[in-house]
Amino acid sequence: MKKYICIAALLGCTIASAQQSSEIEEVAIQGRKKIKQERAEFKRHAQSVETLSEEELNRNNPAAIDQTLSTMPGVQVDKRTNFGGQRLVVRGYGNDQKFNNWGVKAYWNNMPLTNAEGITILDDIDFAYVNNVEVIKGPAATMYGGGVGGAVRFYTRPDFTKGITISENALVGAFKTFQSRTQLNVADENYSVNAAYGHLETEGYRPNGSGLKNFFNVNGTVKLGKSDQLSFFGSQAYSYEKVSGQIPYSDYYAGIDNGNIAYIRKNSGNKINSTRVGLGYMWEIAKNFKNSTTIFYAGNNFDRIAAGAFETSANSNTGLRSTFMLKNKFGNFSNNVEFGVELQTSRSQISNYRFTGDVNTPMQVSNISRGSYFKYNNTQNSYFLIDKIAYTPWDLTLLVGLSMNSTRYKRDDLLALPGLLTANNVNEYNKDLSFEKKYETAYTPHFALQKEWKHQIFNLSYSEGYNAPTATASFINFTNTANNDLQPERAKMLDFSVHGLLLDTKLDYQVSVFRIDYSNKLTQLTIPNSNNQTYWANTGSQKNNGLELSIGYQYKNDNSFINRIVPFVNMSYYDAKYKDFKTRLLGADQTYDHKTVVGVPRNKYAVGLDLYTKPGFYLVNTYNYLGNVYTDFANTNLVKGFGLLNSKLGYKKSFGRFDLDVYVMGNNLTNQINYTFLFLGNSINDSDTGNGYPKGVATDLNPGPSKSYFFYGLNLKYRL
Repeated sequence: MKKYICIAALLGCTIASAQQSSEIEEVAIQGRKKIKQERAEFKRHAQSVETLSEEELNRNNPAAIDQTLSTMPGVQVDKRTNFGGQRLVVRGYGNDQKFNNWGVKAYWNNMPLTNAEGITILDDIDFAYVNNVEVIKGPAATMYGGGVGGAVRFYTRPDFTKGITISENALVGAFKTFQSRTQLNVADENYSVNAAYGHLETEGYRPNGSGLKNFFNVNGTVKLGKSDQLSFFGSQAYSYEKVSGQIPYSDYYAGIDNGNIAYIRKNSGNKINSTRVGLGYMWEIAKNFKNSTTIFYAGNNFDRIAAGAFETSANSNTGLRSTFMLKNKFGNFSNNVEFGVELQTSRSQISNYRFTGDVNTPMQVSNISRGSYFKYNNTQNSYFLIDKIAYTPWDLTLLVGLSMNSTRYKRDDLLALPGLLTANNVNEYNKDLSFEKKYETAYTPHFALQKEWKHQIFNLSYSEGYNAPTATASFINFTNTANNDLQPERAKMLDFSVHGLLLDTKLDYQVSVFRIDYSNKLTQLTIPNSNNQTYWANTGSQKNNGLELSIGYQYKNDNSFINRIVPFVNMSYYDAKYKDFKTRLLGADQTYDHKTVVGVPRNKYAVGLDLYTKPGFYLVNTYNYLGNVYTDFANTNLVKGFGLLNSKLGYKKSFGRFDLDVYVMGNNLTNQINYTFLFLGNSINDSDTGNGYPKGVATDLNPGPSKSYFFYGLNLKYRL
């Protein structure tokens, strides 16, 4: 891998010496719809970026964001329920947590979905309302603060098509699924306002696997003048996803899914009521000097019933993100500067009660001495500065960036007040789990050299990222002390990427060769002789080498029956290994140097072929393959890879003021056994009391539907 990066760097420097200027942004790109924006973001971030337009998001049910995002090279999305419990994995990073997302930041319309603790929950996001996605792959801390894996940005972009439109989308099909969205858009050249109500219900493909979601969203932009505009966003969401629990590998390979009775007996599930609002203002302060500022609030009530515990919490996340942009020209040079701040404060009150495991009284909880009631006040602040200096005659740009990131946690134990709880002997609550922890300011640089030549953009970059431990990881319950030895994870990435257009801009490609070195890897370990109590520790290093390739083509001929053909191929090749990596298992240190990183396949690819006809019929085909992975650090448990074939056949046409789209979509058409979520690393060998499986049998896997299934949809739009 090192030799490939050296060759890439040499190639970049050679091309950078060329002196042929190009004006690629003024070229009418004849390729795929997403390419113009993707190239713009690639240039802006100066590292590998991929996007999805509304057309790509509608390849399948847009609510199944796991299927759509996973077609990207370098991106994988796991999930624990039908449409929830997502875990984002970018370039082999993001699967270290047993639940939720950690290490990859997420945004919606410039508002962080990731809270100040670094945790992202996506159950209450209406992905059917999203019409654009950007993924910045690899450490992106220079512009987006903490997150060594990268950043995923979801957008609901305004539609400025003049007039009033009303649309109704409906879908029915497998697992008694019903989905609808009613939407109103009012727009003129100076404003666009959109409101939508979405509903989704399903019985699910697993026992105790039903789900219900209701969303109300409003999004708008108002141009206040030639140089400023106001944008606003609001959502109210309800999500209730039942949890079937994990099953053993023996059942999985046999195609058996009876669910996990330890979950089913308790009617386990995740229930979220949430509110999210944001207000943004973009204005031109002076010539060549602009500012974009968004203030945001997100609050939710979250009830979680798992096999071992009942947890309820009230959470809020508030803050602002503000970016200043300054552009200047000096002869043959131009200088673009971006600097800004992202400030977040997360507050929550969380109660957690442990179940006794009594199968006759499944909801019975243990004495309060085994429970907890905490109040958190967490903050995360990021400041960033990026300077791009371009020499115009050579189309050569040097980027230099730096960010400063700090994290602080404060937890109060609301059960620790003297005299509040009294019991007898062993059940007496005689501890105080309150603590404060501050992680010192981390500085993360980003350097890049970017060269445009004809329709090709060459980018050689070095970037760093950091990931502070969560508040829970920052405390050791067994000793009732802060985990003062714990250090944030750090990442260093060297990346050479090319984004280009060929064949009269009809063919687009992006190729990336990268190496990411992660240090201070955070791993949850078991304390010996502690009745399975755990703590977090820095366990060593991880080296991720990779090659990513995406190629797409668009053929258009308005005079032929098949007037548009759009094939694509996305491929990822990884060599991810541990280095100086040690954990503690069964009371002894275990060394895993040169072992393959858990959950990261050697290869992953997606192939698509889309056909569109002049009368309006279309056929969209996607084959998505995920290679073999290891689940344990010792690489003894290899989970077989699988490929899923999905197709969508439809008819789309405009009749006067009406737009019609009717379709049938089929998923897993080749009846492949597949999974949607794995327990990995030190989270393996899961076994809940009363799960119905023999003692010693690990339940570490959530299966996907092993047989083909179909949905039927109708979309109508009327323009007043």
